[in-house]
Amino acid sequence: MNAELSRRVAAVVEKLAPPPEILARLTLRNATNGDGESVLALVASILTEYGLQIDPEATDADLKQIEASYLANGGAFLILEDADEVLVGSVGLYPEDDATCQLRKMYLVPALRGVGLGKYLLQYTVVLARTLGFKRMTLETSSKLKAANHLYTSFGFRTIELEHPSARADLAYEIAL
Repeated sequence: MNAELSRRVAAVVEKLAPPPEILARLTLRNATNGDGESVLALVASILTEYGLQIDPEATDADLKQIEASYLANGGAFLILEDADEVLVGSVGLYPEDDATCQLRKMYLVPALRGVGLGKYLLQYTVVLARTLGFKRMTLETSSKLKAANHLYTSFGFRTIELEHPSARADLAYEIAL
């Protein structure tokens, strides 16, 4: 994502952000292949928290080559770091086709949940997806992630059936952009 695109997206969601004292300690930046292992560890720790399994050979294989899986195909993958540059969150927009992207790997460490960061990341990625030209966003998730599912439905996502959901997903949603 170039600087101008990043600035435009940030301007749209600025008023929707969590309290400034929280955001002041965090940096949202584009991920690179060098972040893959850290993102994989974050995803694994959060999935384990909910009794779900990481699948580095299938569902989570995209994290081995973030740049090729997301960025080279017109999507985005962002990571959230604290002041010590420790990874505390992630979110990706995976292009399915020219009109549809899939929200993937939206996770936050437990200490940063419940303060509006999930909503902020979702709002940010929806605006980013629109800016990138997508018309529809889908996502797959687990019913075990109750707070996330509540966020998606309160944001306007509606339940859909997917032909080939990932092994740990038992729910899928979409929203028109």
